[in-house]
Amino acid sequence: MRRYSTTRTKRDKSGVSVYRTTLYPEIPIENADQFIYSKIGDRVDSLASKYYGDNTLWWIIAKANGIRGKIALSPATLLRIPSDVEKIVQRFIELNQEG
Repeated sequence: MRRYSTTRTKRDKSGVSVYRTTLYPEIPIENADQFIYSKIGDRVDSLASKYYGDNTLWWIIAKANGIRGKIALSPATLLRIPSDVEKIVQRFIELNQEG
């Protein structure tokens, strides 16, 4: 799933089409979530590929762990890998199609 595939666009004052703010759902802790420690060279996109089979879902891991502005991870960082990806993606789509 592409990150901006559900983000709506609008026209700015000069008439240029721009993306609206992308909204991300809260991701509550579930019993089935996995907790791991990152290793040297780990990145949120490679972890998304490993755990979800889709590197474009990196934002789920980033949001669940409060990671902003970086993709590479420091070694030995405790990370939560959310389990209910379908529910998270569905809420993401709903949030970005409203209004």
